[in-house]
Amino acid sequence: MSKLKGLLLTEGMHGMISQVEGLAKALDIDYTHQKVEINMFAKLFPPKITPISNLFFKKFKVPEIDLIISCGRKSVIPSLYLKKNSTKKIVNIHIQNPKVSLSNFDYVIVPEHDGIKGENIISSKGALHYLTLAEIEKNRNYLVEKINKNKQQILLVLGGPNKYYNYDKKNLSKIFENIKNLAEKNNLQIIIIPSMRTPADAISYANKFFGSENLVIQNVDKKAYLSGLSIAKFLVITCDSTSMISEAALTGKPIYVAQIPPKRDDHRFRQFRDLFSKLNIIKNLENSLDIWKYEKLDETNRIANLIKQKL
Repeated sequence: MSKLKGLLLTEGMHGMISQVEGLAKALDIDYTHQKVEINMFAKLFPPKITPISNLFFKKFKVPEIDLIISCGRKSVIPSLYLKKNSTKKIVNIHIQNPKVSLSNFDYVIVPEHDGIKGENIISSKGALHYLTLAEIEKNRNYLVEKINKNKQQILLVLGGPNKYYNYDKKNLSKIFENIKNLAEKNNLQIIIIPSMRTPADAISYANKFFGSENLVIQNVDKKAYLSGLSIAKFLVITCDSTSMISEAALTGKPIYVAQIPPKRDDHRFRQFRDLFSKLNIIKNLENSLDIWKYEKLDETNRIANLIKQKL
């Protein structure tokens, strides 16, 4: 039996790409990924009052498809337009709250902490993503030759600034000091991994701060990220990245969240972290390190299996 053909629609941000591609892979479909670009005029209107028309987004070549997986505000109108104007029945799935009537989609996948209910709603604990345990273990040896074999490792994964959190030197220095003290106290080597959102000056500061006895990856390197997740005994993720905390939860390892003082109300981030705290997945990074157990979180495959049953 031939595989279903899918079209993935996102705004091109890494977190969104990870979610749609992760679900597509878990559904085992053949897919094409299209970055959506909306017209300047459309940026003035939220999706709920934007007409379902191809006048509001830049046209792109649409392959033969059976389903659409979209994520993000800009992808809502293209998804609805393509479903409405298709000559055959297309299943459309949207990840995150589309901010339009939920009945426009066959399935809407939203974080449990959003509290959205409905017949076609599937709640996820945290963000979907494209990582798998097999992929993490496959890349384990990527950093092995660069680490100190006489020590265990603590991994710090850096996110990046957004409208809620600043990555200024003051905030970073508090996190770096805490990590350094914990590493010295527990005889650990530190691995620092940046993400696509990490500012260049933050990476440079980390390199100067931690010195040659630790390992600072200075470029975005997925293999280094996967290897670090596999090698490290303790994982530390900055509080701004719900996606990377969700990815780390796949490992079953202790995950500490490095807090940054919010510059505005970060209610949804706190709701996410409260849920993961209740699930015993995360703890705040403080002055000591512990080992604890929790059930590895693989929401992408769980939700894919639910959708397969419904399809």
